[in-house]
Amino acid sequence: MTKKKVLRAALCVILAIVLLLVGYLAYLLLSYSRIDDNQEIEPIKTGLSEEIKLGESYTAVIQNLGFGAYTQDFTFFMDGGTQSWAESEESVKNCINNAAYEAEKHDPDFILFQEVDFDSTRSYHINQREMLEKRFSSYSSVFAVNYHSSFLFYPFTQPHGASNSGILTLSKYNITSTLRRSLPISNSVSKFLDLDRCYSISRVPVENGKELVIFNVHLSAYGGSDEIRAAQMNMLFEDMKKEYDKGNYCVCGGDFNHDFTGDSTQKLNGGAEVDFGWAQPFPMDLLPDCIERCDGYTELVPTCRNCDIPYKTGNFTIIVDGFLVTKNVEVSSVENISTEFVYSDHNPVVLEFALK
Repeated sequence: MTKKKVLRAALCVILAIVLLLVGYLAYLLLSYSRIDDNQEIEPIKTGLSEEIKLGESYTAVIQNLGFGAYTQDFTFFMDGGTQSWAESEESVKNCINNAAYEAEKHDPDFILFQEVDFDSTRSYHINQREMLEKRFSSYSSVFAVNYHSSFLFYPFTQPHGASNSGILTLSKYNITSTLRRSLPISNSVSKFLDLDRCYSISRVPVENGKELVIFNVHLSAYGGSDEIRAAQMNMLFEDMKKEYDKGNYCVCGGDFNHDFTGDSTQKLNGGAEVDFGWAQPFPMDLLPDCIERCDGYTELVPTCRNCDIPYKTGNFTIIVDGFLVTKNVEVSSVENISTEFVYSDHNPVVLEFALK
């Protein structure tokens, strides 16, 4: 083969690669979309009609499921690890069932799940929402999509693929209506990794004519800036304050992707110099007077691990999951439950509360 033919062949290969890259970028741009804000979602009801009583004790559990992938050995490529899919279909089902079993132990009145996958490459297209709604079939339920991505061809050895995920709220009492609020996100390239962050606002009747308003949240981690973090928090706080001003009761729980206590990064990891990028302190200075952060722990138990390496005692951990309540809600206890991260990269948190 002559040098001219070799050069021509090389140019053709380079041109083909460029065309593929341009085509893929065009695909990402054209397929990008966000769900409109203030979307009303119809709850699935189960015939329950009993109202919430004043002064009675209720239990709420929150749990980020980590899309059913995070066994102790799992490491995630976006955290500096190597894996992009769960180990197997069986592993996904085991993780989701173990999370459900852990929640059931507390006989909760309300359950707030995050990172609940459906039709996702990374979790073998298993409908985790359907699994959980069948498991908790006596509960009223509502699901809000908060992440959907086009097919991602990275990592090249096992592309992350297309992802669909959401937040699932379950209630022993009828949820009468739910509103999905779209959170502000970055306008940079990172928006392709942070699609459709949101929180849901679900309403349950109270015997005095008011409502218990349940906020299920999953705020941004990857690609967040100080401005985006503040904008998300302020939006959430404003919605909670509006409900409080109307005389309603608010319980907000989920994955805040902030150091929830403000100092768990240091206390759990051995020193004041420890820092970990996205794990910024919870912004207490933005919190209105009518909202309280529930952090009265009897023991400091982490709720999240970093997934750059397999989990073992001594790895980096942090508290990012928790509850906020308005001041007309009386909290009797809040507890982070240690599961040693056997089925998720997050631990559940249990709240005991009553309405004043």
